[in-house]
Amino acid sequence: MSISQAIAPHLPYLRRFARALTGNQRIGDIYVQATLEAIVDDPGRVDIGSDVRVQLYRLLLEVWRSVPIDSDIDSSVSQPEKGALRNLQGVTPRSRIAFLLRSLEGLTNQDVAAVLGCNVEEAASLVEAAGKEIADQIKSDVLIIEDEPLIALDLQSLVEDLGHTVVDIARTHSEAVGSIAKLTPGLILADIQLADGSSGLEAVNEILGTLEVPVIFITAYPERFLTGSRPEPAFLITKPFLTDTVKAVISQALFFNRKAHRSEAARLRA
Repeated sequence: MSISQAIAPHLPYLRRFARALTGNQRIGDIYVQATLEAIVDDPGRVDIGSDVRVQLYRLLLEVWRSVPIDSDIDSSVSQPEKGALRNLQGVTPRSRIAFLLRSLEGLTNQDVAAVLGCNVEEAASLVEAAGKEIADQIKSDVLIIEDEPLIALDLQSLVEDLGHTVVDIARTHSEAVGSIAKLTPGLILADIQLADGSSGLEAVNEILGTLEVPVIFITAYPERFLTGSRPEPAFLITKPFLTDTVKAVISQALFFNRKAHRSEAARLRA
């Protein structure tokens, strides 16, 4: 296999990483092109017998560090992506790179360590640090729609562990809609079947008629969402759920939502 054949399958991912790293598709592509030119000048910089993707990320970062190009976020990037990229730009650079490699590119901590030239423990620490910095940026008010008291308390604990504020826990459709009349949450966690036999899905539909807010459905009946009706859930967790799964989805939903807002308590601390 030639070097070009070995590299070709990884180029779309390298471009994606470069775009996220720089916040600009055009500038990202310049760095990718410069990386490829570096390989043409010295083919020995890539060993096709080893992990080519890891080597490409490492080489691109070398080029990026050696030839800085200032740029604003590309106007072609979607609004949710712009918000996410701005959040990322606020994270410590080395932690941000580790986070992108781990969360966006799906590399293992071992691969992240290989790209960054550090040990696995340091790579894991960098990813964790980025997660904490990002969590601090996206602190928000959360409405929980859940009729089971123990599950509601578990969700409240998870939400508060991430630094967010639970502004209300609604057990019925009417309680959920009533909460929105008084509050403006930045995130909703909703069950489907509620205590009075009403539907959490219907409650969310009504809420979304007046408020644009990310929603995470947590349900024992995921098949009820396979009807093609609106809203189509971007975030769906099946009961029984894992703590880490819920935390990760909450952070993801807020991170990529440009309308998510910091809680009142967070604003007062700022």
